[in-house]
Amino acid sequence: MPLARMHADEIDTDVSLVRRLVAGQFPAWSGLSVAPVPSAGTDNALYRLGRDMVVRLPRIHWAVDAVAREQRWLPRLAPHLPVAIPAPLGLGWPAAGYPYPWSVYRWIQGVNPVVGRLQDPLTLGWEVAAFIAAMRRIDRAGAPPAGRCESLRARDDEVRRAMAALDGLIDASTVAAAWETALAAPAWAGEPVWIHGDLAPGNLLCRGGRLAAVIDFGGIGLGDPAADLPVGWNLLPATARDAFRALVGIDDATWERGRGWALSIALIQLPYYRRTNPTLAASARRVISEVLLEHISRT
Repeated sequence: MPLARMHADEIDTDVSLVRRLVAGQFPAWSGLSVAPVPSAGTDNALYRLGRDMVVRLPRIHWAVDAVAREQRWLPRLAPHLPVAIPAPLGLGWPAAGYPYPWSVYRWIQGVNPVVGRLQDPLTLGWEVAAFIAAMRRIDRAGAPPAGRCESLRARDDEVRRAMAALDGLIDASTVAAAWETALAAPAWAGEPVWIHGDLAPGNLLCRGGRLAAVIDFGGIGLGDPAADLPVGWNLLPATARDAFRALVGIDDATWERGRGWALSIALIQLPYYRRTNPTLAASARRVISEVLLEHISRT
């Protein structure tokens, strides 16, 4: 069966398509089993290939550029990071009616952390902070702009449209006040740094409650370090957030922008995925709630 659709103009994929693509371009793997991988991810459809590989097919046009970005940069980043990241094994091209380039990666064993049921939030927060810090130390030479390299102010129109679409579903006045507070934070004045750009529970893999891998690097590049801080709200409970902030080692303005990034992402996601991706919609609602609780407590 095809994976569930999340975009009106996305490309349909299924096991039969993946078998045809693999047989035509990687015949040595053509006898391996193919099975869809359940995921709340929105940009790519995943199919496990045999025991040790995964095929990743862009669902939608805006995910296509990430294929080349990951193929180029993941092997360069991997030696500098404290946990596993996807290892490209093959680059596929449009064929069999499928219009986009696609990738084969090594399979990484692990499970997504379940928000609200983390075994040890403080340790997990420390491990995520260590990953962020390691990314920031990597040499920037030749690196592209991150997928989320814009300022918060540049997101204002889209955020306001999302607020309007959520009229009656959110506390509009408090959300607007929290967003204005984030917009008022001073902009990043330093050099841009390497960021992942989408640190969320669905892009983290754990084994035994410990961080084992970070996946989905489609937005990697240089940007404001605040864009990697939403994980403090989309993953960690409030009781672990201060410790995470201290371990990441950022200033007040960057933390405030990070809160703004968390709020803006959640607001934009919720109306778009409210009916098509229950997991992501629930995460967006939780993030909005967490940010508003903090905003109220500070006012």
